Amino acid sequence: MRTVFALGSAALALLNAPAGAQEASPPPQVAAEAQAEAQAEAQEGEIVVTARRREERLQDVPVAVSVIAGATLEETGSYTISQVAQLAPSLQYTSSNPRNTAFNIRGLGSSYGLANDGLEQGVGLYIDQVYYARPAAASFDLLDIERFEVLRGPQGTLFGKNTTAGAINVTTRAPTFDPEGAVEISLGDYGFSQAKATLSGAILGDALAARLSLSQTTRDGMLYNVTTRRDVNDQNNFAARGQLLYAPGPAFSLRLIGDYNEQETECCTQVYVRAGATLKPAAQQFPALAAALGYLPVSTDPYDRLVDVNSDIQANQWQSGLAAVAEWDLGFATLTSVSAARQWAWRPANDRDYTALSILTQSANRSDQEQYSQEFRLDSNGENVVDWTIGLYGYKQTIDTIGVEEWGEHAAFWLLGPSVPANLLTGYRRDLTVASSTESYAAFAHATWNISDVLHLSGGVRYTEESKSADYVQIISGGLATSDPTLISRQLSIARPQAYAVDFADGAASGDISLSWNVTDDILAYVSYAQGFKSGGVNLSGLPTTASGAPALISAVVDPESSQTVELGLKTQFFDRFLTANLALYATTVEDYQANVVDTGPGALRGYLANIEEVKVDGAELELSTADWNGFTAYASIAYADARYESFANGPCPLERIGSSTAACDLSGQRLPGVSEWALSAGGEYRWPGPLPGGSGEYYVGLDASYRSDFYSDASDSRYALIEGYTLVNLRAGAESESGWEAFGWVKNALDEDYLQFVSIQPGNSGLVLGNPGDPRTIGLTLRVRR
Repeated sequence: MRTVFALGSAALALLNAPAGAQEASPPPQVAAEAQAEAQAEAQEGEIVVTARRREERLQDVPVAVSVIAGATLEETGSYTISQVAQLAPSLQYTSSNPRNTAFNIRGLGSSYGLANDGLEQGVGLYIDQVYYARPAAASFDLLDIERFEVLRGPQGTLFGKNTTAGAINVTTRAPTFDPEGAVEISLGDYGFSQAKATLSGAILGDALAARLSLSQTTRDGMLYNVTTRRDVNDQNNFAARGQLLYAPGPAFSLRLIGDYNEQETECCTQVYVRAGATLKPAAQQFPALAAALGYLPVSTDPYDRLVDVNSDIQANQWQSGLAAVAEWDLGFATLTSVSAARQWAWRPANDRDYTALSILTQSANRSDQEQYSQEFRLDSNGENVVDWTIGLYGYKQTIDTIGVEEWGEHAAFWLLGPSVPANLLTGYRRDLTVASSTESYAAFAHATWNISDVLHLSGGVRYTEESKSADYVQIISGGLATSDPTLISRQLSIARPQAYAVDFADGAASGDISLSWNVTDDILAYVSYAQGFKSGGVNLSGLPTTASGAPALISAVVDPESSQTVELGLKTQFFDRFLTANLALYATTVEDYQANVVDTGPGALRGYLANIEEVKVDGAELELSTADWNGFTAYASIAYADARYESFANGPCPLERIGSSTAACDLSGQRLPGVSEWALSAGGEYRWPGPLPGGSGEYYVGLDASYRSDFYSDASDSRYALIEGYTLVNLRAGAESESGWEAFGWVKNALDEDYLQFVSIQPGNSGLVLGNPGDPRTIGLTLRVRR
């Protein structure tokens, strides 16, 4: 944190010094780029988005987009995507640990449950036009953001890499030629502290500018481990981004971006939620198993926030990247090149039995990922009868994983019962190595025919060709040495050797078409059809077993996924653009939906991939916002989604049916996991002028509230995995001086709502259900200085 403070002090010192040569005016193109956020926030109804890879007024784009300005993120103290989801109801974020992160748009997107490196999410995450492949990237802190866009529905043309459900498009603040800087310090209860600093300005006349941003966040754990007497599930995050902007003239600019993020935490475990009854014999269910071993849960109330895990836990990860964004104005068009290289490293340690018993003594899959991407895009300039974009895209990814899982002295009794020797599984171990690679290439084109001043026809097509290969090897060792075939079979029911290799390729076209009509200058009506495509996946967490216990090798590959969405939209502004009201009605069908399903066998907790024949989501979204009225602004958003398995005849059985003779259950007509039927957000702020120390300024109070109805946290829709709906209310009050300083106090979860973010089922299906409780009420103070 000292580094962040040092940058903040340097920023303020430099900005208070005479400007000198730094006052040179930037070229027009760079000046416009540097002022983009100010224009978006200052002009009523003139929010600028890049949903179609070019800057356009939000109300003129026939696409359902939620836009959250960087200033709003700062005002509300939202520095993670999970917090942003409280402001955007159609976006839902869940996570049991960074690797097992899922974010969905309109109920679709990331696989829900245990992560599988052979599957990429259906919601594309883009930061500064660069695709981030691993969902864990969404768990890092957001830093120095200009604009956060949620593009709802398939983005099959311009954001074609895995966007069957939508895209998150994040734009960070670019270097400025006029000097600017900021330092921010926040302190709160539970040991929360956060420091941020930014410095930007010219370093070579009007040709070269730089920007450096840093952030450090720490917080004590929200759970207490009575075994180690330590707080766990803490925060310890660091983020840095450095940029150079080279603009020798109005026709060319080159933006170089380097970033680094790290998290080193004692995380992530879960609390006892309930013991659900199954159809297994009573002696094989949690109450009897625990009693036989003399074990009592440390608490049966999840909101006591107590755990008793006895193995090491950690959730350490790092990511870094370099990107180069070059733009050439060729007169008739602008050529854009986006080159990027990224890497991610994951170093976990888990106690997967979530108890003080020695059932699982080790459980961790460490991963190293690298990706490289290149995009070339040519966009027509000016206002034409036909505005067009054409482009090429290439992407390569490699993931190497080394995993280990080892069972302890209580494993045999807990998983197999008293009929086997107590030490049958003591030291039983599986070691795995996985190597996978992906190559993806695409060509795309998009055009808008401006039929008249009020009627516009847009359409695009993208063809993607993708190849994947993987090698999976799992070796078994340890446990009781025996020649008894029955005992060997029981050991193999927990984990067995597996080895397989996969190499395949597929390709498909995706695209969109829309017709929009400017009914008036302030009313846009549109109808659109969009198709998304996601290539096939590879099971890289081991395979489910057949009825005989053999690996189901036919499940090594899952088919490609495709989605189709029909949407009717209305974008309106009333009362001289004081009130903005945007409405979208949609119907989405997904064929061969790629899902992550948890194996219901007695062994390792394992998620595997499966295709669901058909999924449907029908919904509606309404977004309201006001411009400033005598210091008062307000917003409200509501999202409704009816998301169901249309056809899923061979689904996993819910926990309450485990132990029956049924190997699979028909889930057709059931709700999709991880999506609330209703989600709302609303808030407002009131500002009034007044005297402040050192001059004048504004005082303000603000409120932000969000609500989500109940949702399932398991693909089988088990009644034990149903999370009840909850409401969160955040408050803030402060003062902002015209001289550049700001101070405000904040309260998050002001009503101290008890709620669960995620629940899961203990390996072995004893009936133990575990969960992640959301944060209780927290309070704090933020001081920010800008120059």
